[in-house]
Amino acid sequence: DTSCLKGFCPSFVTVHGGQLRKAKASSAIDPSTWGELPEPTLPSLQQPWGMMVAGVGGTGVITIGQLLGVAAHMEGKGIVTQDAAGLAQKGGATWSHVILASHAEAICTTRVGTASADLVVGCDPIVTAGRETTDRIHAGRTHVVLNTHVVPTAAFVRNGQWQNPAEQCLATVAQAVAANDLATFDAERLATQLLGDSIYVNPMVLGFAWQRGWVPLRRESIARAMELNGVAVQRNLQAFEIGRWAAHDLQRLQNALAPTQVVQFHAQPTLEQLVQDRVQRLTRYQNAAYAAQYTEWVQQVQHAEQALPSSQGRRLRITEAVARNLYKLMAYKDEYEVARLHSQSDFVQRLQQQFEGPVKLQFHLAPPLLAPTDDQGRLRKQAYGPWMLSVFKLLSRLKGLRGTPLDVFGYTHERRSERALIAQYIQTVQRLVLLLNAQPSAHKLDVAFQLAQLPEGIKGFGHVKARNLQAVQKQWAELLMQLDDARPAEVRTAAQTEAQ
Repeated sequence: DTSCLKGFCPSFVTVHGGQLRKAKASSAIDPSTWGELPEPTLPSLQQPWGMMVAGVGGTGVITIGQLLGVAAHMEGKGIVTQDAAGLAQKGGATWSHVILASHAEAICTTRVGTASADLVVGCDPIVTAGRETTDRIHAGRTHVVLNTHVVPTAAFVRNGQWQNPAEQCLATVAQAVAANDLATFDAERLATQLLGDSIYVNPMVLGFAWQRGWVPLRRESIARAMELNGVAVQRNLQAFEIGRWAAHDLQRLQNALAPTQVVQFHAQPTLEQLVQDRVQRLTRYQNAAYAAQYTEWVQQVQHAEQALPSSQGRRLRITEAVARNLYKLMAYKDEYEVARLHSQSDFVQRLQQQFEGPVKLQFHLAPPLLAPTDDQGRLRKQAYGPWMLSVFKLLSRLKGLRGTPLDVFGYTHERRSERALIAQYIQTVQRLVLLLNAQPSAHKLDVAFQLAQLPEGIKGFGHVKARNLQAVQKQWAELLMQLDDARPAEVRTAAQTEAQ
């Protein structure tokens, strides 16, 4: 759930000590052994050359600008750099403006002006496709090198319906630049698989741009600037050279990586596969009897929808929506489920795979009977030590108490609300079955589908979930009224317009 952050989820874990394990680089692939690359023709500096590095703060965007500045000084060229950060320097949109000229007097500004960029080094597609960057692009003048890998932004947290905008970003940049002046590649994949860390994306993209002949500085100067910087010198030089190879023969790099990849195709599951998966999950969540209740309701909707003449040869979209959302409501994340997930045998094992060295776990929890509240009456989390793993194991074995009079957690307002929501949705499913058996109109089928997928909007935990539920309940009531309204859609719309 995208809202599962520190203040919004039943629990979260912090790891103290140790270090994150780095991805293992592929030692079998070394482009430096493939021979010498042809040297590109570098741009002449008859007029100032404006470059803009666009990326995410904390990944080395500003460092790239400084490296170019040092390289220009070593060549005796005029250079001005200016850095600009968005709301957050680390994790926010960040730009480095770099203006080069044959001599300093030729430069009369500190930033790349509107439609004045000669090169955009797009280390992040979201930042590159933003207006701050695209306003500097002029078709026919500006060259763009774009890393196509999208890193989720804060919108991923705020918007539960967030979707990866990679294709949209690429389309936006492609519209702004001439076709021959746009070069794209997945630098994130190359950096991770060849160098073991995505931090080398930016020098790799710079190397790509240089090999295309879009950076008016000698390779030796850029390499010397990296050496003077003194940070991961060898890896940064390797990244630059890999970027050059990507510009020269990207297909060769991709072919070399292909044997080391494990490609997984996630095809859309069939309805039967979906139901089978959810039954297995609900059995682990509670028991087989609980899962059987789920199966019974889904099958009732399925049989009714299959009988519709319009459903022949088509996906049973209402049944599929019920299968997804009834499971979502029935498998609500309570204390027993949190305990079961944390006490699974592979939980600690997966942490050990991510960290190396001595580590100490802390579990941040807000037990409803023990946790203090803030000034708005919301439970506040407290930190508990690794001994909580033993408590989790014990509590997970008590999941059979869920919903019974002996369930001490089940008396809270949140748990009663979650159980009531299941009952409410099942009542709605009953009405949908009756509707489907009555051979409804196309409009009524659309309303039924919207009702079936309403729980998708109930995201988060605690007060976040309560706020989202309030908005969904309003939609729920409106859709039920439409379901009961026997008037044709066009008549109903006209009546609503007149009333307004």
